[in-house]
Amino acid sequence: MRLFIDESITSISGEALSAAINRLPPWRREQALRFKHEQGRKECTLSYLLLCRALHEVYGIEEQPMFKIGEHGKPSLLFDSPHPADIHFNISHCKTAIACAISDSPVGVDIERTGRFKESLARHVLNEAEYNDVVTSADPDLRFTEYWTMKEALVKLTGQGLQSDVRNILDDTNDFIFETHSDKKKGFAVTVAYTN
Repeated sequence: MRLFIDESITSISGEALSAAINRLPPWRREQALRFKHEQGRKECTLSYLLLCRALHEVYGIEEQPMFKIGEHGKPSLLFDSPHPADIHFNISHCKTAIACAISDSPVGVDIERTGRFKESLARHVLNEAEYNDVVTSADPDLRFTEYWTMKEALVKLTGQGLQSDVRNILDDTNDFIFETHSDKKKGFAVTVAYTN
């Protein structure tokens, strides 16, 4: 499993964004240009280009892939030419960064800005042990974001959406590995979930 993070989303100029959009395949360019706001265009464009960079670095693939969307919205890769069958990826973005995880087995990733801790939301999405861990931590905002990204990454890994109780979704995760990276200075946390 490899994790790629792009933090250029906050600093890319309008001119550089236009050039990046022009490097996209027509179907993705059309998706990017559908966004009314520049932030959406940035996220759509830079996340796809980060995936292409990851595919090139890990597998030597230079072809720009298309996506096939699964039953619950999880994308998988489609290429015009033959490539290794077991390439799995997942992308996530927030206003300050984009994350792309790539692996030979199913993978999920979530990146979120910190500063989201609110009592009502925490009570809704955390079980009692997680809630107590958050409120007694040195940085409740950061710890809450770490739990949030773990839960989202797991949901994205399984590709089944939030069909179960979000509060207890991490209770039976012995078959999964979670890697969480937090950067308090940059204001985000990212978690990758993958199988053993």
